[in-house]
Amino acid sequence: MARVRKTVTIRDVAEEAGVSLQTVSRVVNGGPNVRPQLRDKVQAAIDRLGYVPSLAAQRMSGSRSYIILAINDRERTLADWRERMGTDWVDQMLLGGILTCSKHGYRMMVELVDTHSDHVERELGAALSALQPDGVILTPPHSENALITDLLAARGIPFARIGSDAPGAGIRLTMGDEGAAHLATTRLADLGHRRIAMIAGPAQYSLSGWRIDGWRRALAERGLAHEGLLEVGDFGYDSGTRAAHALLDRNPDLTAIIASSDQMALAALEVARERGLEVPRDLSLISFDNTPIVRFTQPPLTAIDQPIAETVSRAVEQLIARSPDAEDSAVIEVAAALVERASTAPAPGHA
Repeated sequence: MARVRKTVTIRDVAEEAGVSLQTVSRVVNGGPNVRPQLRDKVQAAIDRLGYVPSLAAQRMSGSRSYIILAINDRERTLADWRERMGTDWVDQMLLGGILTCSKHGYRMMVELVDTHSDHVERELGAALSALQPDGVILTPPHSENALITDLLAARGIPFARIGSDAPGAGIRLTMGDEGAAHLATTRLADLGHRRIAMIAGPAQYSLSGWRIDGWRRALAERGLAHEGLLEVGDFGYDSGTRAAHALLDRNPDLTAIIASSDQMALAALEVARERGLEVPRDLSLISFDNTPIVRFTQPPLTAIDQPIAETVSRAVEQLIARSPDAEDSAVIEVAAALVERASTAPAPGHA
């Protein structure tokens, strides 16, 4: 007969450490007025016994729920899941959020919310009432949706806005999109490219505009034109196909494209093949996102690696440490990086 493992309780920890239940509770919940030596003694007992605090008990012990809620776009996330295209954004969000929450004794939960205005307040309001989170992380485009931010502000719930630098309530975090686009464009210019196009994302995302700004700034610094070299997609493959065709039709001398998502970059790669262009001999490609698939294309794609996990981790840290009367501070920027692979090369004829 299998042995039933005994659940370790807070009383067991108190007896092991030789302290009161109240002292253990204060240590577990990060409370004040516990001497460092006593805190260490209780923590050692917790480690020896393998005690895991009950979330329900923690919530009953004070005003905190020990839950951080992340809000992501339902429509786009479910579309990616159903098409089995992967959702690296969600994976990286969970990686950064869950690990950081766990470190502080919190739990992270994710809700998918429609962007449509007739759904937002009802869906989010129900989630907030059910979970009573200590903080909320908003990802684009929710991070700039006034219906959502106003609702959270009215309820007095701290929140972080990823991908937003607009004035207003909430902790603002960005991933250096303008600088990343500038970096990608400058790298292509260093390789001798003079006709560098961009497939941007939709205007509802501020980051789309930031990337266009970075691209244009880098071109201007090198004395290069941008007219006729911009197309806009929706981050999806089909829009990338249309944009790549339009750019190459309009610019027969085009030698480089920066795509604002991996899906649009994959589409541009396929369009190049259809037209008999070899990447990178005839056309260099740089993508944004750096999801796992870009390592396995032919050729593997050079990409801007977005620090999603680190940014969400910073958001969690800020929300947990935030005092009730804290004022919103300056924008927190977590810089992206360029990962070079085989889809970029010197421009044709450039030594």
